Amino acid sequence: MGDFLEVMALIESLPLLVAPIASLIASAGIIVVLLDGKWKLPLDEPNDRSLHKRPIPRIGGVAVTAGVVVGWMMTYSRVSPWLLTATLLLALISLADDIRELPVLFRLFAHFLAAVTAVLFYAGAQEQGTLQSILLVVALVWMTNLYNFMDGADGLAGGMTLLGFSCYGLAALAEGDASMAAMAFSVAAAATGFLAFNFPPAKVFLGDCGSIPLGFLAGVLGYLGWQSSLWPAWFPLLVFSPFIVDATVTLIARMVRGEQFWKPHREHCYQRLVRMGWGHRRTAVFYYALMAGSGLLALMARMAPPVWQIATLVTAMFIYVSIGVLCVIRWRSHWRASGE
Repeated sequence: MGDFLEVMALIESLPLLVAPIASLIASAGIIVVLLDGKWKLPLDEPNDRSLHKRPIPRIGGVAVTAGVVVGWMMTYSRVSPWLLTATLLLALISLADDIRELPVLFRLFAHFLAAVTAVLFYAGAQEQGTLQSILLVVALVWMTNLYNFMDGADGLAGGMTLLGFSCYGLAALAEGDASMAAMAFSVAAAATGFLAFNFPPAKVFLGDCGSIPLGFLAGVLGYLGWQSSLWPAWFPLLVFSPFIVDATVTLIARMVRGEQFWKPHREHCYQRLVRMGWGHRRTAVFYYALMAGSGLLALMARMAPPVWQIATLVTAMFIYVSIGVLCVIRWRSHWRASGE
């Protein structure tokens, strides 16, 4: 009987082991195939808003999305057809935008449609009120777009995806939810396959085809983990706080200054760090450290008493305020010296 139970436990754990490996191999393999020189690839051309100086293929998102799907197909359960449909819808529309720029309103409509699909058919809208459903849709759309905003420096989004979804996977694993863990680790593994070609100096970019679905999944899996009592509501916010804080504060600041906040720019903290001479590699490593620290704090405080959870959030807030103030001071000094 004991041997039988051990065999059953091994079988049940196979998706957790196989799915991420399949995602990693698929993601990296697709990039290798696409870079062999026989394909006409969409290129990210340098402009006055970008941080690179030569055209870079925007095909990383195709590989990451495919890697995620391959891994998820091996998890057997928990992956809803509606979630796959919404994710692939975003990926396809975003790929079309990478090839030929689509109208902003059309893209936003697609983001809202995917968010509504996830809420209605996967996140259990029938079990929550109308207001909560609306707020969830708005939050998913914002997470979808802020991930795209933060995909502007070599290695940044790929590394943050690896760390953020790994935190989801570890938390789910600690609670015994192997299916959620396999889903999260598959996303992290697919990002790792891409990161091998995107770490500075980048050979490929993620493109909207990757950043948009990844932002969407960060929001959806974060919400589902909360609904399944795997972690408190603040857990996903703290895990992805480097992205959320940078993108949100920058957006609010641009709105307050009366700028056209919907247009591309180079005002995010990570962009300013690159422009101040940090370069892509140092900036990426700094954000990795920030993400690893916030993820570790979230994992440690996840099941702590409420007073410790509050203390953790206050500590994180203090750290971000301090970093923000230092970044502004350094940027103003750089701006005066260089005239940027």
